[in-house]
Amino acid sequence: MANHSQFGFQDASSPIMEELVEFHDHALMVALAICSLVLYLLTLMLMEKLSSNTVDAQEVELIWTILPAIVLILLALPSLQILYMMDEIDEPDLTLKAIGHQWYWSYEYTDFKDLSFDSYMVPTTELPQGHFRLLEVDHRVVIPMESPIRIIVTANDVLHSWAIPTLGVKTDAIPGRLNQTSFITTRPGIFYGQCSEICGANHSYMPIVVESTPLNHFENWSTLMTS
Repeated sequence: MANHSQFGFQDASSPIMEELVEFHDHALMVALAICSLVLYLLTLMLMEKLSSNTVDAQEVELIWTILPAIVLILLALPSLQILYMMDEIDEPDLTLKAIGHQWYWSYEYTDFKDLSFDSYMVPTTELPQGHFRLLEVDHRVVIPMESPIRIIVTANDVLHSWAIPTLGVKTDAIPGRLNQTSFITTRPGIFYGQCSEICGANHSYMPIVVESTPLNHFENWSTLMTS
């Protein structure tokens, strides 16, 4: 999760988030190169007298027409690749349905019989020592790590948004509509998120907690929950 005075992204815990961080760094390097070139040209023009050769040169006009097109291609290609990867859902090992309510989440494991629960934020007065205020819930979403997970997101009343920054997942929950996305956790851990839609007075009190565990731990948990 994020720390105080943190400037960068959270540590990536999924391949999609790793690609997003790499693309962010790539775009910043392109922007830095553009800013450096523009600053150099501005400094050069301020320190030297303009001549008609500089103003009317067709070669310069050709360069500043083609160069931006090349820059856009360098940005568009990796961006389209990441968009395709985010939309691709190929034979998931587990399907999870998240339903947004005012103001809590309900989860259904559609591959299991009678495995569903509501997830409420733990009040500050009942928070165990060492847990995060306004982020901990009474029932966490438990998933097996290194397994493709498909999540179907919808809402029961108003707009919500299911978002986990460290997994690179953010999907709108719209009443009467099913949105889906997928992710893979690359390591065990507990990942925190919140509703990212202004859905009402208690909008900021809809935390999301995903616990990634080895497969055998997940099987033990699912057996305990369904028994």
